Amino acid sequence: MQAILHCDRNWGIGKRNDLMFRLPKDMKFFREQTSGKVVLMGSNTLLSFPGEKPLKNRTNIVLWPGGDRSRAERDGFIMVESLEEMFEVLKNYNSDDIYVIGGAMMYHTMLPYCRYVYLTKVNADGGAEVFFDNLDKMDNWKLVRESEPEDDNGYEIRFTLYENLSQKKSQY
Repeated sequence: MQAILHCDRNWGIGKRNDLMFRLPKDMKFFREQTSGKVVLMGSNTLLSFPGEKPLKNRTNIVLWPGGDRSRAERDGFIMVESLEEMFEVLKNYNSDDIYVIGGAMMYHTMLPYCRYVYLTKVNADGGAEVFFDNLDKMDNWKLVRESEPEDDNGYEIRFTLYENLSQKKSQY
């Protein structure tokens, strides 16, 4: 399992249940990495998508306690109501094909189970209200790859890859 996201220079990842930046290159990278794969998210992340619809060309698993199962069937996503149920569903998929895509609580909860984090760093302050764990300050995370800086819609970004040196084994 891995996580994929972008953050600002303060490790901020969002405000008002939305992204802080519009980054076409980062979005292209996200699509390329996750297309045909499994994306795992909390309900607020799903609700932040256009039309509150799941992402196309992916298996969408949404942790949504008390959510509407008929909506999940109609809109084409897998709804789980607990971490236990989520781990049970994840057993059906190759862990290398699972991407955690938000929100902050889902990232924080699943980070110990992730082998890698694909993190696009934006050299700007996005005025974030929610933050990602600062991997540079965590002994068990190692930066294994970092691109040269490049421009994405007026922002300097770097594509990075972090590896978890003490990945927690999950129930799936």
